[in-house]
Amino acid sequence: MFLLCKEENETPGWTLLKLPGQAPSPRCGHTVTSGGHYLLLFGGHGTGGWLSRYDIYYNDCIVLDRVSAQWRRLPTSGDPPPARAYHSMTCVGSRYLLFGGFDGKSTYGDLWWLVPEGDPIAKRSPLEALPQNKDDSVHSRKESQSEGSAILELQKRLEISASVSSSGLQIVDELEDREFLELASGLIGDEVSNNGQKEIQAVRDHWRKTAPSSVKLKELGPLLRDYQRLITRNYLANGGADLTPTESRFLGSDSHRFYHIKSASKLRMDDIPKLLEEYKQLSSD
Repeated sequence: MFLLCKEENETPGWTLLKLPGQAPSPRCGHTVTSGGHYLLLFGGHGTGGWLSRYDIYYNDCIVLDRVSAQWRRLPTSGDPPPARAYHSMTCVGSRYLLFGGFDGKSTYGDLWWLVPEGDPIAKRSPLEALPQNKDDSVHSRKESQSEGSAILELQKRLEISASVSSSGLQIVDELEDREFLELASGLIGDEVSNNGQKEIQAVRDHWRKTAPSSVKLKELGPLLRDYQRLITRNYLANGGADLTPTESRFLGSDSHRFYHIKSASKLRMDDIPKLLEEYKQLSSD
């Protein structure tokens, strides 16, 4: 393993790292994903044998602790994904999401979560299959009608923020919202933890106590996105496609007036008090 170091106003240089612990075997096509104080290495493609070489595909999890600078094997429960390389993996909060890969014979299109013990996802059963209908035309219509609700159900079970395709609006999770996390870090005076719940609450408490005239320009983007997150989770996650809730504190046609705005740059100065008022009601539910 090599480290590329760059000091300010200096030319970067490579350093060979020789780290203790249970280091991974030589391989390619693996992923190394950053999560908190750890780097998680998964899978990869190596070779074995001496006189006759053969391919080896891995499905092991090996962690590099950034604090102790040591490798260690990560024990996991349940059936692991089949061995593979050339896949993708990303960190979502304290969870890791794995997609695809190749094992020398087959190309995968499956999706796997690696989650901490006790995580709600680990306790949930797979979605039940939709019942079959003997009448093909009726079945086709039902399948089309159920597609939207099935996606919403999947989003609820995985606790993934919804993407509202009708407006082209992408709802991102708090832990993926860089500006939101920077604001949280500034409020608590420390780095954001893995689950981020304390920091998320600190930001929302801050906005609940803030007067419209005190909202800084750099806060408008995170504020608008969190407003949209709260609406999505409170109402769309209940299975409805309509942004108007059946039971809401908001009355009249002005309800959710800022939901479809894609950028805070579209807000006017006189929108800020209205946005903040709606936000305070949403975050207090």
